[in-house]
Amino acid sequence: MTADPPGPSKKDFDARLRAAQARRAGPDDGTGPGARGSGLGFAFRISTELVAGIAMGVGIGLGLDYWLDTRPWFMIVFFFLGAAAGMLNVYRTVTGIGHAIGYEKLDRTPKAGAEGKGPAPKTGGGPDESGK
Repeated sequence: MTADPPGPSKKDFDARLRAAQARRAGPDDGTGPGARGSGLGFAFRISTELVAGIAMGVGIGLGLDYWLDTRPWFMIVFFFLGAAAGMLNVYRTVTGIGHAIGYEKLDRTPKAGAEGKGPAPKTGGGPDESGK
């Protein structure tokens, strides 16, 4: 009986994996196959955010008007509140706010003193160690 030949090495596998990932990622210049679709999807998301805010405001306003018999007043008020909420959602989506914990973009730049050499130095505004 003959022994089976050894399989591909780990280095060969790593090289093929990197090449496949590079082919799949493609160029990062916005001209790839998903470039047009991603812009169209973003536009639909923006319009959906705005329409959803207005629709929710009008729906809540109509419900309150029906319940309290105050026909156009709550609908008018909640239309403007819904429009404002929709515009705020559009702003958050366009600027990228809300995609990280705490509704801010994460700042991954190292702060002063973050290298493990003690606390960060004070930067004005308060009294120094002498209490003055």
